[in-house]
Amino acid sequence: MTTKLTRIAGLALIGCGALSLAALSGVSSARADEKPLGHYDSTSKDFWMHPPDDWWRGDETEAQRGLVPNPGQPLPTPEADLAKIVAGIKVPTGFKVSIWASGVPQARQMAWGDKGTLFVGTWDAGVVNAVVDQGGKRVVKPVIKGLRMATGVAFTNHTLYVVDIDKVYAWENPENNLDSLGKGKLVYDDFPPYTPHGWKYIVVGNNGELYIPVGPPCNECLPPSGTSQYRRINPENGNAELWAIGVRNSVGGAIDPRTGNLWFSENARDWLGDDIPSDKLNLVSKTGENFGYPYCHQGDILDPVYGKGHSCSEFNPPIVKLGPHVAPLGMKFYTGNQFPAEYSGNIFIAEHGSWNRHQKNGYRIERVVVNADGSNASQEVFASGWLDGNKILGRPSDVIVAPDGSLLVADDQAQAIYQISYSK
Repeated sequence: MTTKLTRIAGLALIGCGALSLAALSGVSSARADEKPLGHYDSTSKDFWMHPPDDWWRGDETEAQRGLVPNPGQPLPTPEADLAKIVAGIKVPTGFKVSIWASGVPQARQMAWGDKGTLFVGTWDAGVVNAVVDQGGKRVVKPVIKGLRMATGVAFTNHTLYVVDIDKVYAWENPENNLDSLGKGKLVYDDFPPYTPHGWKYIVVGNNGELYIPVGPPCNECLPPSGTSQYRRINPENGNAELWAIGVRNSVGGAIDPRTGNLWFSENARDWLGDDIPSDKLNLVSKTGENFGYPYCHQGDILDPVYGKGHSCSEFNPPIVKLGPHVAPLGMKFYTGNQFPAEYSGNIFIAEHGSWNRHQKNGYRIERVVVNADGSNASQEVFASGWLDGNKILGRPSDVIVAPDGSLLVADDQAQAIYQISYSK
């Protein structure tokens, strides 16, 4: 069963972009053109529980025929190649980019421990790695193994939390026992078991609660109950509250230090075209708000099938339209004191990059300046250079503020973590 799930997971990166793609890497454009357009009835339990390997093709169109998720990079990127990537990353004047750690397999969500350990989730390796200092050198070591898709990690109240599709585990004071963490404590297991869009990140609330998204197991469908939402979970007793609905695929969010409100990035549906719909940045200002999926996309486009009889005015509009298929993942408010004052409270978003588009876009760090109530939002590219034409050099998957106020960027393709720092 684990082998089958891993195989499916390796083919399931549609909403956030990437995948380890052994089964698809040999598909040529000519062969793709010979295939009938992909179509599945994705509104069925059998599809959700037993998705076909190419489930993401279910709504393929003639205009986008043959587009497939991006091949992954199975091996660590050599230091010389990483140095070339770093040299090509563009940041504003006064900022610089360096390699903070290399050889970090499938680097996904990051979380700081109490003693300076950086915990890093993975894609389908089922592993959580720790980056530790040994004699002045950063060393990457696997500390948790045997999970399915350990993408999401968080640290709060001296405890490491890991979300693994349908379960959340906890390890108390893990930095005291990195060489023998043992089996984690199960703190929540009421998520659906679906693998497509089952990968999750964790957002920690001001009181230690865990905000966790639940994506629908399809590209576009009437989602099964218990999906297309955000939940707020009390890890002390396992109680959960429904926090937001109408969410397609969110793989990243953050709590606003000004208000305590949840903001989250959202990957919009595929197969409507190269330039629509836009991915989104959303704000939850009160519990139970509806963000439109599957009826309305980007706040102003009704779905051609499920939108009938609806109006986009029924749903919460995005605070920012981030662009078509840019695949926003991890995001953070800047709370450090190293960057210039105008960066305080800004949002940094890791854009994993498109696949459902002929000319790729994303593959960068976006900066959003916005008031606490969502007004007066503006956005600009903060760091770019992981895309050369249509050639992918790296795929940002998360950001986190370091203790010294610099910004770390995880790259799950180049298997590295970069540091963006500022000097006057």
